[in-house]
Amino acid sequence: MILYTIIGNISTWNKNNHSPRLTVPATVVAKRTEVSRHHTDNTMAHTFTTYYVTFQVESGDRMELTVSGSDYGMLVEGDIGKLSFQGTRYLGYERN
Repeated sequence: MILYTIIGNISTWNKNNHSPRLTVPATVVAKRTEVSRHHTDNTMAHTFTTYYVTFQVESGDRMELTVSGSDYGMLVEGDIGKLSFQGTRYLGYERN
């Protein structure tokens, strides 16, 4: 299971690195978070939050990208601007 995850992550990283960097007009249409909790042997718990934003491009297609917590906090549903990404990697968003 761990090996499968590592191979999948390396494959995604490699695919993103070989994808073109694109900047396209896009609207922020949704935001969500996912909180996961991990326990250690001595019952200490660590929580991790992953932040997701869904963007809609001019063609009507939507893409959900993982963003940093600070970018998540700055983006608001309904924002219109330019999305920069490379494969599934979020690079930034500039409001109009």
